[in-house]
Amino acid sequence: MVDADQTFVIVGGGLAGAKAAETLRAEGFTGRVILICDERDHPYERPPLSKGFLLGREERDKVFVHEPSWYARNDVELHLGQTVDAVDRAAKTVRFGDDGTVVHYDKLLLATGAEPRRLDIPGTHLAGVHHLRRLAHAERLRGVLASLGRDNGHIVIAGAGWIGLEVAAAARSYGAEVTVIEPEPTPLHGVLGPEIGTLFTELHRDHGVRFHFGARLTEIVGQDGMVLAARTDDGEEHPAHDVLAAIGAAPRVALAEAAGLTLADRARGGGIAVDERLCTSDPDIFAAGDVASFPHRLFDRRLRVEHWANALNGGPVAARAMLGRDAVYDRLPYFFSDQYDLGMEYSGWAPPGSYDEVVIRGDAAKREFIAFWVREGRVLAGMNVNVWDVTETIQSLVRSGVQVDAERLADPRVPLESLVA
Repeated sequence: MVDADQTFVIVGGGLAGAKAAETLRAEGFTGRVILICDERDHPYERPPLSKGFLLGREERDKVFVHEPSWYARNDVELHLGQTVDAVDRAAKTVRFGDDGTVVHYDKLLLATGAEPRRLDIPGTHLAGVHHLRRLAHAERLRGVLASLGRDNGHIVIAGAGWIGLEVAAAARSYGAEVTVIEPEPTPLHGVLGPEIGTLFTELHRDHGVRFHFGARLTEIVGQDGMVLAARTDDGEEHPAHDVLAAIGAAPRVALAEAAGLTLADRARGGGIAVDERLCTSDPDIFAAGDVASFPHRLFDRRLRVEHWANALNGGPVAARAMLGRDAVYDRLPYFFSDQYDLGMEYSGWAPPGSYDEVVIRGDAAKREFIAFWVREGRVLAGMNVNVWDVTETIQSLVRSGVQVDAERLADPRVPLESLVA
């Protein structure tokens, strides 16, 4: 039985960790809650870093999960700018990397997140090479984009995933010149497939972004420590004042691996392997957020999801599981994006090769539609583009697993609700 004598430690001060701490107190836990964050900023949400904050439309204090005084008011011991370099499962302790402090835990949550993948090419030491993962990155990049816009400067972005495209949109809003380098034939190829990826090509080209598909960066050329150009493996050279590496993120599993916890297959996204309660191979250690690989019954496989909703919902489930409550994490993957005048939400999981066809409901040319990824008549995922208040129905349709007639699915006159069994 949980009581005031117990100590729950959370390693990772992102959204998952902060929401887990909040849930522990909301559920009545009266023991010690220790939240360890390796950044000096209070826990914050990451979507604004490539959206509203980067665009200059949101102030810095709007990104934080809680106001700073919340932690003291709720008796959450917040350690900022601290790292954990070891977990001793036998002794049930964690060791701080800075000063060697050892803290006992009764339950431990690893919410260590992910880190941006690095370009392994010459020239990455130059001053104009950027990543976007942390608040400090976003603050720096916001100033860079504003400066590029004023001076008609040029940024090369390696990677046409969500971060790459959102930064491209932000850069164009400041007036900067943008070239995106992407090895796949379309943006977001591994998430949306070529059918819908092409739509994002057209969207960004309409706003002046240049794409170079089927190529990878091989060198960043500089002079006097500053970026001058970016070269690709097909012999092209692109002028640049700055370069953003947006080639994905890797789960931060070093701590878990050193502790001997079971990891998920790297070929399927890697991460810390957890069960449906977000419990690791150690019954007293849990994992949530970007770092957790969880089994999803609907898709009959493990998933590791690097999006806001996963952290928002996973942290509380892990907290309830740590308390011994009934808790199962079975949320559908969900993410959203805003680029120029396009807003979208995606629910489900349907990478290329998993579906038979993409059914469009609405007007794709006007960018007001819903796309459905379908296999054998069953909807695996749906994405609403500039069509709102349909996410719950789309998710119900995915969860139901019912076979749907493609013509009715594509017909806006047929209520979506009527297609759900």
